[in-house]
Amino acid sequence: MLQVMRIRLDDGCYRHVEWSCLRTSSPPLASFSLCRFCIPLLLASLPTMAAGEEIASALQDSWGDFWLFRFFVNAAGYASIVVPGFLLIQYFKRRNYLETGRGICFPVIKSCVFGSEVKSMHQDDGSLPPRAEPTESSTARQVFKLLCCAAGLQVSYLTWGVLQERVMTRTYGATETDPGEKFKDSQFLVFMNRILAFTVAGLYCALTKQPRHGAPMYKYSFASLSNILSSWCQYEALKYISFPTQVLAKASKVIPVMMMGKLVSRKSYEYWEYLTAALISVGVSMFLLSSAPNRTVSTVTTFSGIVLLAGYIIFDSFTSNWQDALFTYKMSPVQMMFGVNVFSCLFTVGSLLEQGALLESLRFMARHSEFTAHAVLLSVCSACGQLFIFYTINQFGAAVFTIIMTLRQAFAILLSCLIYGHTVTVVGGLGIAVVFMALFLRVYARSRMKKRSKKLPPGETPVQKV
Repeated sequence: MLQVMRIRLDDGCYRHVEWSCLRTSSPPLASFSLCRFCIPLLLASLPTMAAGEEIASALQDSWGDFWLFRFFVNAAGYASIVVPGFLLIQYFKRRNYLETGRGICFPVIKSCVFGSEVKSMHQDDGSLPPRAEPTESSTARQVFKLLCCAAGLQVSYLTWGVLQERVMTRTYGATETDPGEKFKDSQFLVFMNRILAFTVAGLYCALTKQPRHGAPMYKYSFASLSNILSSWCQYEALKYISFPTQVLAKASKVIPVMMMGKLVSRKSYEYWEYLTAALISVGVSMFLLSSAPNRTVSTVTTFSGIVLLAGYIIFDSFTSNWQDALFTYKMSPVQMMFGVNVFSCLFTVGSLLEQGALLESLRFMARHSEFTAHAVLLSVCSACGQLFIFYTINQFGAAVFTIIMTLRQAFAILLSCLIYGHTVTVVGGLGIAVVFMALFLRVYARSRMKKRSKKLPPGETPVQKV
């Protein structure tokens, strides 16, 4: 009997029982009784141990869903592409490949690593061609164009916002007996957006005349990486905060943009820009600190949402300032869109394949056709919205575009509250009003400053910058 027990009970806990049976000083009958008592006790504990293993497995799954863990996993995937690329670039530069290189790969390596190094010394509004001023005979046509641009921007980005909240906060495949499942991989949505934007920008560059490209291709990777991370933080934040909170956080990104401008581009700003930035901060704080009566969000969840929003704002601020620096090369905004999205597709698809998440996301799409439609429409709205942005700025200038997008943010908050039932308190509503008042004040002050600077002699500045 004891030999059989030794064969079956080969776990650490069970060895202790076997030792007790063998080393006991009781008579053989007492020893046998003791073992007969311990065995049922251990068998009874098996369900508890199995439950413990299930809990450990559940904890492992929940840890895998934690946003900070996923962030570092994604970053490791990007690093597996960035680090070898960096080493290759350093290798070609040390070998002075631009002068010694030959062969069929030379044009590709030259374009990716060295470029043509042609820079524009005078850069205005992102290297856009000069905007044609409307004549009186074409006023009706210009009004029609403006209405089309405004409608295109509103429809594209309002639809994009509604779908974004739907995909990240609601379940798919829910029935009376099955609660359904949520889509969790934000990186796949970023990949979907970027692959379509890459395709649209590539077709646009192929079908229209563009400036001769001069920037080294690898320089797009910096803006691409920060753009991916900002988009990922934007999608992930919706799991922890409401969409109106996210929209107001986007409106307040002028503050870190100004800080990054001072650090990265050594820019100087006027006093009214600091004033409006402070007003935006006050308005956002009023909205975030106001509490609705039925708000049940935990402190940890709120903190996670705030950290993700901060990550979105910081990465997005770096992206815009790095793109401003890249525009010193002669390029169009669509070329910028193409170059950034080339690396975005490379980084995201590489990370998804390394994690095995690409096939899992495709399986989710196969299981839920509604999600497939939402993801495709989300990407279409994003790509079309970017084209409307370029056309609107080219035709009517940045001030008109800013007004349209500010109104879009207000409509997005209203639409989200109506569709998804978000509540806004009186203090929160006042905070929203303060934010949009500051945004319109920025547009008005900027237009006044441009008009005044045109009237002043060259070399004089209308307002002291700090």
